[in-house]
Amino acid sequence: MSTQGYVHSIETFGSVDGPGVRFVVFLSGCRMRCAYCHNPDTWQERTGDVTSVDDLLAQAERYRPYWSGGGGITVSGGEPLLQADFVLELFRACHERGINTCLDTAGQPFTREEPFFSTFNKLMKVTDLVMLDLKHIDDEAHRELTGHSNASILDAARHMSELGVPMWIRHVLVPGINDDEDQLGRLRAFIDTLGTVRRVEVLPYHTLGVHKWQTLGIPYRLEGVEPPSDESVQTAIKILGAAPRN
Repeated sequence: MSTQGYVHSIETFGSVDGPGVRFVVFLSGCRMRCAYCHNPDTWQERTGDVTSVDDLLAQAERYRPYWSGGGGITVSGGEPLLQADFVLELFRACHERGINTCLDTAGQPFTREEPFFSTFNKLMKVTDLVMLDLKHIDDEAHRELTGHSNASILDAARHMSELGVPMWIRHVLVPGINDDEDQLGRLRAFIDTLGTVRRVEVLPYHTLGVHKWQTLGIPYRLEGVEPPSDESVQTAIKILGAAPRN
């Protein structure tokens, strides 16, 4: 019997979650509480549709004809590493079928303690790309923004680099929170220590998910914060050496 996972939702034609057209699986559960999260409805663990790897792949492969140009399956969240055993089994099955795999993660549950560490290392062997969300380089500011330290996240990035895992780094740019040029320079210095970063993306903060906070009855801490100006975004792109916006 295959491992079962808790799936929040699925996007069948994802175009921003890795190379090419992707079948994107959003898993339930996240322990960070990012002030700008646009999917707070994914926070609760062990909720959503209980799905087996076999059933998920059967659904995904119906869209395989559209995956030319490097497309495949992306697992996102929530935080997919909270269901690392499920993702491992899924990605192993993907590789057996020649399907490209991408893991979209914030890295927060990473630890070198067992049994997680062994599972993570096995997972990396069948992961073609990791999209890692680095939210703030300063640990204290990261705690204020997300409720958690960034120490394990930075450790995860270093470890993946040592393993030779290709990475895309993503940074959501929030005015007054993480757009300071000094901290962006520190973030760039950290990224430059990683040997497998293939792309850096600056994602401008937006308020499209605020209605979800309101629906869930959760106070939105960034009330009144506007999206960054084009000038601010371009400055961040230059400092981080990021890919230009489309």
